[in-house]
Amino acid sequence: MKRTIMKALLDWKISKRRKPLVLRGARQVGKTWVLEEFGRTFKDGFVRFNFDKNPEFAHFFQTTKDVRRILQNLAMASGQRITKDTLIIFDEIQACEEALNSLKYFKEDAPEYYIASAGSLLGLQLSGGFPVGQVDFLSMGPMTFTEFLLADGAENFAEYLASVNEFVPVPDAFFTPLTEMLKHYFVTGGMPESVLAWTEDKDPREVDNVLSGIISSYESDFGKHAPAEDVPKIRYIWQSLPSQLARENKKFLYSVVKPGARAREYENALNWLRDADVVSKVFRISKPGLPLSAYDDLNAFKVYAVDVGILRRLSYLPVTAFAENNRLFTEFKGALTENYVHQSLKRGFEVAPRYWTDASHEVDFIVQRESDIIPVEAKAGESVTSTSLKRYAKNYGEQTPLMVRLSMRNLNYDGKILNIPLFMADELDRLIRIAMLQHSV
Repeated sequence: MKRTIMKALLDWKISKRRKPLVLRGARQVGKTWVLEEFGRTFKDGFVRFNFDKNPEFAHFFQTTKDVRRILQNLAMASGQRITKDTLIIFDEIQACEEALNSLKYFKEDAPEYYIASAGSLLGLQLSGGFPVGQVDFLSMGPMTFTEFLLADGAENFAEYLASVNEFVPVPDAFFTPLTEMLKHYFVTGGMPESVLAWTEDKDPREVDNVLSGIISSYESDFGKHAPAEDVPKIRYIWQSLPSQLARENKKFLYSVVKPGARAREYENALNWLRDADVVSKVFRISKPGLPLSAYDDLNAFKVYAVDVGILRRLSYLPVTAFAENNRLFTEFKGALTENYVHQSLKRGFEVAPRYWTDASHEVDFIVQRESDIIPVEAKAGESVTSTSLKRYAKNYGEQTPLMVRLSMRNLNYDGKILNIPLFMADELDRLIRIAMLQHSV
């Protein structure tokens, strides 16, 4: 499998201002695998220490803050040579707080060593605070649709999508198979194990078994790692995700979690899920302005699952649905489509996406690209009216250089709205740049 985060890791490797790396991401998105693949680019390879499987390694960090002594002890315990040309991987580092705290000492006292750390629930640990300026952060999510194409032997289609640089319709020879592959992606999602099951066996039942196992591991984490008083609330919120996203207005409502539930009772539970990276909160903005975060309405937000395949399985949508025209895209108010678009935007833009509403209209996402703020609509089918985009343009037209609609319509740009097929969502940032250049000519 090819992961696009590898480029960011290689950039970190050659950076003159490199610090110990913290790789964040939900359980089973492939963090350990990608770090080991990255480690193979080093002259002396990699050495990995898993603090969950081998808690005895914690002793080396508890007895001293001398990082060179720590490395000597780790080398002896593992039987592996550690040099300045070795990638040192601290895996499941959240299981050893002393190891996590040691990263600042590696930065200060041994910056010549390459230290990369990862952990399935690292976000929970980091939510409590971490020394600013002592580490570099990278976030990793499930495989994108582009990465799915590469894993499924469709490199030619991935190359085609990356080569599109003008707004002419995608030929049927590409459009039809890419639509079918996007249906497959909605079934499998981007969890590497699920993608592997599909690419090896092409058996949807095996995909469902894998996704059920991942969901079970997430739910097991709730009981093991969350505060005891929050565990039932976390489960209620997690199980409510399909219902939340099946509503026409997808604003998160605590009353959908449980009748009578209130924010002050469930807010900590929702934030636990967010910090564990298994859900994302997308805030409503009162108006488009820079920075977007300054206009967040903290009482109005939508919640998306970490992965479209996880959401499908959590919703018990049968895999047979993908054979029925475009039903999988439109099922339960296009929730899968919107979740998929959010996943792509989250990976493709530095600033987290928001959304906008007025009394009767909603624009699904608002993205910030450099100093431009761009509305993005996610439509599950071919029939689109864009009334919300038109209302947005009426309110904020002078400060809106471009509007984007992702749908099952073909690629088109009329000077106002850029329509992009859903299977091109990963190319959005690049296509916006091309459209903006055309607009400025």
